[in-house]
Amino acid sequence: MERKAENMEKAIMEKYKQVLSVVVPVYNAEQYIKICIESILKQRYLSLEIILVDDGSTDRSGILCDLLAEKNACVKTLHIENSGITKARLTGVRASCGERITFVDADDW
Repeated sequence: MERKAENMEKAIMEKYKQVLSVVVPVYNAEQYIKICIESILKQRYLSLEIILVDDGSTDRSGILCDLLAEKNACVKTLHIENSGITKARLTGVRASCGERITFVDADDW
């Protein structure tokens, strides 16, 4: 029984070593981006990498993304010319290092 518990604990530890990359395309989302990222950071999964892709925003979204990245080691910001959500997501995927990748829209929380 003890060995089974050890194996279960080891499996749980391995699970939490896996990095989950969360790609967030951002375009003119200054009123949402902070609460969006805060809600992701409140998740219980510890091995997170959050990639904010500023898709040429014309508001303060890019600046807010940079500030969020400065405050949180697991957050990084990329800036690209406005190319649309598909290009922004692809840019985030290419920059990710996680074994698993998911997407969150900037106005989701």
